[in-house]
Amino acid sequence: MGGDFLPETEEKGSLRRCAVTREEGEPSLMIRFVISPSGEVVPDLDARLPGRGIWLSPRRDVIEQARARGVFSRAARQQVKVPEDIVARVEAGLLRRMSELVGLARRAGQATSGFMKVREWLVQRKAAIVVHALDGSREERERLVSGQRDIPVVEVLSSEDLAKIFGRERVVNVALSAGGLAQRLRCENKRFTGVAEGGPRMPRTFPAHGCEQAGQ
Repeated sequence: MGGDFLPETEEKGSLRRCAVTREEGEPSLMIRFVISPSGEVVPDLDARLPGRGIWLSPRRDVIEQARARGVFSRAARQQVKVPEDIVARVEAGLLRRMSELVGLARRAGQATSGFMKVREWLVQRKAAIVVHALDGSREERERLVSGQRDIPVVEVLSSEDLAKIFGRERVVNVALSAGGLAQRLRCENKRFTGVAEGGPRMPRTFPAHGCEQAGQ
């Protein structure tokens, strides 16, 4: 097939169709794959790589079905190589993106850490989303968001992960202020919870409104 990615096809409109379920969804809430020059299926989590995009719903079972049933080869109209660990690659990639977003928010002055600081942001309605360490206590989380039941809480990063981002020994609670980074974190978390092994790790659901803009 040469040294280039597959020729790019038209991907018009605001929605994309899943190659397995045939359901339509916002691009920022789905997962795009492309075929590399070597014929391997590559997750394009940023949806920016050249070539024909193969879109799937952000669900672990959907990606596994696509791999097992030859969906990628049919969509690409050629034989392709699908990595055995493609689901794990997607999961790891999304987790990495979420960690990077929290780091970007910290450097931009759009994030704070620590129980008292986060609680203060919540009371002042400054927090748009809370990140609670995956290994943190449920009781502490409930105390933190007491009276703020509408706030989205994400639990995917460990206290060690958060500590590295903030340069501290241990971090359990983080809050992001309203803005593009918080919106993008909401979108990535929605994708991640559908793909992650063991199912969703988000105790509160929230609308995906704003994800399309955040993904641009």
